[in-house]
Amino acid sequence: MGHLKKNVLLMPSYMLIIGTLIAYLQKKTAVVTSDIIFIVAASFLFFLIPWGIKKYNKNIDEYILSLVIFLCSMSLIMLLRLKVSLFKPQMEWIGLGLVLMLLTIVFSAQLLKLLEYPYLLGLASILIIFLVVVFGTEIGGNRNWIIMGPFQVQPSEYAKLLVLGFLTAYLQENKNLLNLPNRKWGFLYLPPLRFLAPLIMIWSMALLMFVYQRDLGSALLFFGMAVMMTYVATSNKSYMFLAAVFFILSGFASYMAFGHVRVRFDIWLNPWADPMGKAYQIVQSLFALGYGGLFGAGYWHGFPDMIPAVQTDFIFSAIGEEFGLLGVLSVITAYLLIFFRAMKISFSCSDEKYKLLSFGLSATMLLQAFIILAGVTKLLPLTGITLPFISYGGSSMTASFITIGLLLAIGAKEKNRA
Repeated sequence: MGHLKKNVLLMPSYMLIIGTLIAYLQKKTAVVTSDIIFIVAASFLFFLIPWGIKKYNKNIDEYILSLVIFLCSMSLIMLLRLKVSLFKPQMEWIGLGLVLMLLTIVFSAQLLKLLEYPYLLGLASILIIFLVVVFGTEIGGNRNWIIMGPFQVQPSEYAKLLVLGFLTAYLQENKNLLNLPNRKWGFLYLPPLRFLAPLIMIWSMALLMFVYQRDLGSALLFFGMAVMMTYVATSNKSYMFLAAVFFILSGFASYMAFGHVRVRFDIWLNPWADPMGKAYQIVQSLFALGYGGLFGAGYWHGFPDMIPAVQTDFIFSAIGEEFGLLGVLSVITAYLLIFFRAMKISFSCSDEKYKLLSFGLSATMLLQAFIILAGVTKLLPLTGITLPFISYGGSSMTASFITIGLLLAIGAKEKNRA
């Protein structure tokens, strides 16, 4: 069994090395011999750090680690294919993310103590989002970046972790009050407004700020994770209905008030009305996925460069074109397996706060993956959020590794307790 577990950690590194060798043999690529040495070292790092984490705490879930490294390997071989100049920066972000994951595990006890201060976490998340409103820079149509010299930071990636912490602590401390059915509004059973006010405030401010920033993906993500965690904590269906009404009304108001919301919605309804203009990205994405078929065109044999921003929002379409349905199913399966392993951690928790937090972390990552995958396949209106561990970007990568670090730390803590 130990030999099998060691191979589980090694397999994603093999994939990176094989993908790199294929890219090296292509005449079109800018990969040179010195890059091969760097990539072999990176592959070794992919095994060394997870192995070190496992040695540090034998109760760490090595299968989650392996799945994460698989997604990172897919990211790197696709960046070699799409834009080789981004490979080294992405590898550096992954390396930093691995270090942050390790530090998160080591200092998890101190980080989890922050759950004792829910309002501090909530105010910190609102402050971060507000700073983006004031000092943010618009990139790719979304005003969700802060530029500091050579660095570009997307604060919403870290704000969602603070919001998850706030929701965990607030819902756990007040779940009995939130379930008081002393106010009946038709078929809805709700507690007094003063108990709902903090929750509604966080929902409303996050949604309004993100819509103002044109960051529709983050607005949907924040709202979705708030609704999921509220229902899991209270089991009150009235909140689900209230959230659905709130979402429909706010969506209609945003459609009427903001032109960029109308554009995204109209493109979703009928991208063929302007296939060479505003809908060009989504149309090319659909063509790429269709061209990939079952087995794909083959690595380096597709035309993913025709999709604008393919290395960020549409990298999934490039995977679908060159690796086909089997390739995209492997990526989707990896996210589902991470979610199921994380849910196993959640169910094993004896502490209610840890149970709710681990659910929120895993469900939010799966929801984020679903939102962007639904966007590039036209199941939902297109959003600007990233595909965890695969899309190019430092903020998303490091925040995702911190998320995994918290999940692994909670799982190891519960196993140690048992």
